[in-house]
Amino acid sequence: MPAPRYWDPDGARFGIPTYPYRLAPDGLATRRQLRARGLRPGGQPVAAQILWRSRRTRSGVRAAYLYRLDLAKPVRPMTPAKWAALAKALAARRRCPCCRREADYVLPASLGICLICADLPVLAA
Repeated sequence: MPAPRYWDPDGARFGIPTYPYRLAPDGLATRRQLRARGLRPGGQPVAAQILWRSRRTRSGVRAAYLYRLDLAKPVRPMTPAKWAALAKALAARRRCPCCRREADYVLPASLGICLICADLPVLAA
């Protein structure tokens, strides 16, 4: 049986250790998996990658970078200033630039204004 297309644990072919989808060894995790454990990469370099075929990209190949769990650091806690900045940014996504009202929803990016302003007929000049 031939070896899988993306099997390169020593990094000779792809430059860094590469594994097929779902075949990465224990002790490595993606950013999302680190975050689920309350960890972050903490400045460490990419330890390996996972490659798989996908129709979503033009090249037909997608990649996920892996980081070592033993070098990962805990996620920094949110400070009161960060919470306040986040609340202000989320409120700005709900404020209509046309009528200056705050909607109960995030304004659609395609319109850039609230739905009430979008439904108003355009006045002839």
